[in-house]
Amino acid sequence: MADATPYDGPILEIDKLSISFFTRLREIPAVMDFSVSVRPGEAVGLVGESGCGKSTVALGVMQDLGVNGRVVGGSIKFKGQDLSTLNEEELRDIRGSQIAMIYQEPMASLNPAMKIGKQLAEVPMIHEGITEQEATKRARQVIEDVKLPDPDRILKAYPHQLSGGQQQRIVIAMALMSKPALLILDEPTTALDVTVEASIVELVKDLGKKYGTSMLFISHNLGLVLETCDRICVMYSGEAVERGSIEDVFDTMQHPYTQALFRSIPLPGANKTDRPLVAIPGNFPLPHERPNGCNFGPRCDYFEAGRCDAGPIMMAQVPGNDRHATRCLKFQEIDWHAPIAAAVKQEKSTVGDVVLKVDNLKKYYEVSANKMFGGSATKVVKANETVSFEARESETLAIVGESGCGKSTLAKVLMGLETATEGSVLLDNKSIEQVEIQNRDTKTISSIQMVFQNPFDTLNPSMTVGRQIIRALEVFKIGADDAARRTRMLELLDLVKLPRAFADRMPRQLSGGQKQRVGIARAFAGGARIVVADEPVSALDVSVQAAVTDLLMEIQRTEKTTLLFISHDLSIVRYLSDRVMVMYLGHVVEIGTTDQVFSPPYHPYTEALLSAVPIADTSVQKKRIVLEGDIPSAMNPPSGCPFQTRCRWKTEVPGNLCDTEVPPMRTLAAGHQVKCHLAEDILMGMEPVIKTAAE
Repeated sequence: MADATPYDGPILEIDKLSISFFTRLREIPAVMDFSVSVRPGEAVGLVGESGCGKSTVALGVMQDLGVNGRVVGGSIKFKGQDLSTLNEEELRDIRGSQIAMIYQEPMASLNPAMKIGKQLAEVPMIHEGITEQEATKRARQVIEDVKLPDPDRILKAYPHQLSGGQQQRIVIAMALMSKPALLILDEPTTALDVTVEASIVELVKDLGKKYGTSMLFISHNLGLVLETCDRICVMYSGEAVERGSIEDVFDTMQHPYTQALFRSIPLPGANKTDRPLVAIPGNFPLPHERPNGCNFGPRCDYFEAGRCDAGPIMMAQVPGNDRHATRCLKFQEIDWHAPIAAAVKQEKSTVGDVVLKVDNLKKYYEVSANKMFGGSATKVVKANETVSFEARESETLAIVGESGCGKSTLAKVLMGLETATEGSVLLDNKSIEQVEIQNRDTKTISSIQMVFQNPFDTLNPSMTVGRQIIRALEVFKIGADDAARRTRMLELLDLVKLPRAFADRMPRQLSGGQKQRVGIARAFAGGARIVVADEPVSALDVSVQAAVTDLLMEIQRTEKTTLLFISHDLSIVRYLSDRVMVMYLGHVVEIGTTDQVFSPPYHPYTEALLSAVPIADTSVQKKRIVLEGDIPSAMNPPSGCPFQTRCRWKTEVPGNLCDTEVPPMRTLAAGHQVKCHLAEDILMGMEPVIKTAAE
């Protein structure tokens, strides 16, 4: 049962923690000499790349390390009590009632065969022994707290009847049912749209204040940590490398890895020609191959042989700030304000002729609403509605919008995986909208290629890397014989900056970033004119994102490729795109150059999207616009303007025009169009959503 007595010491105190996993071959240290504390009502962010030990720390706190995991040093204290001294029954009492955890994938935490109300009510019934009636009443209250509409309907629903964002809110509600003292959030918004992410983050902050809950927020997104946390701990290869307040670490960082992380993410002001991102060189070390001395040494710009690799390096206090610490021997010798020397200014690509022209494209699906149960009613899903745009040689056109807006359907039509219902798609003035991929000639197939979101699913696990690229060359009829194709395959590995020795490796021997490079090499094997990149970096770490993004840009410059970049990450879109197309519920609601779309006047939906972007910069001021409600169903879209059910500007339009008429596409400036009923003077009077200190 939750303990009601106030506690004024640290809620969580981790001191010199070491966790190892034991295999038949060896002991693998996952976390070493790790210390962090969380005070009452405080939110602490834990950031770092995949494999750095963030989730292992969380599982250590939950005392849930499995049969192979073991705490081999240090302690974890919760409200002053060492968790390792508790037996299984005592731990069960604490888990869920006093310490709760929210995982990355909401469906992993929900029982698909049990109604939401029953799942929520179970928590206090088990931990506090209250009646089912009382528990159901509390469940309804927390559903209201997490701002879900129609609580009575939600209580009776099964998990599959809710959207991803709603499922995650239910998981948060479940975690809060017993008002825990500590909430651990492990990448809680990774799988969600940026607008849903913004509302979940706002919600977590509000609920933290309301319930006085302390939080350990695990994320690789520095912008999210800035918006949600009071303090931050940066991890690298099993160790804490820097700890301090958000302002300390973001504004006066004292560790080379923290600096390298910030240089690899697209902050306002970075762009692909004048201020390119700087990827962290080398690769993350495997746990059993860590270097001597500083773990970050082999990738560090300031590494000094004989000193940085001489022996273990301890956390040191930053002079003048007893709450800011770093694991670096040279932090007082480094000029942290020195300009970035490694960034090479790139020539701006010259945009050529129109390669792809899409005009009034519609893609409808007929679905049988009741076929399973013998009914015959059919409904139409309007996935793409009058989509028109042009893409030119050497240009990057970003396509942005929430899940369900029609981005991927558009990609399928371009690829020939679907045919258009109406309208035209012209590739080099040749009509392809009705030609399925199996009926396309080799030249057309090789001209439009795709780089997929998840590099793990796109490679054949039983075929070497080289063989997979050669297979693409065979399909595209490139190379006179096997020797010529092998030579071309090795050249493609050079193009994506992978060692030629990787040709003989299996996909399982590659990291996520390396697999994505193989996917890119395969896409460019046939000399693609157009590459459709569908969220190509969203599954990768921020440091790897920079390398893969710059690789795409470099190949585009040399090959003069047209890049259609599908993404919901507007920071990357701003960094690499020449033009941006914003989609909502199958419609193009705004299109223009990157500068036009990121500056007012905006379409109201674009304005909300920009407001939702987490930015890892303390000098940036953002207008908070949290969209209420979920994106409507394409099977039952609202009448009139597709965005009118969520639009904060709707009251500015006279009469009920937004409810009855789809707005016309209006030209605001050369190349800048919006689909909106708002009057010209209101659009032109809009204020910027994102402001930097310099503005």
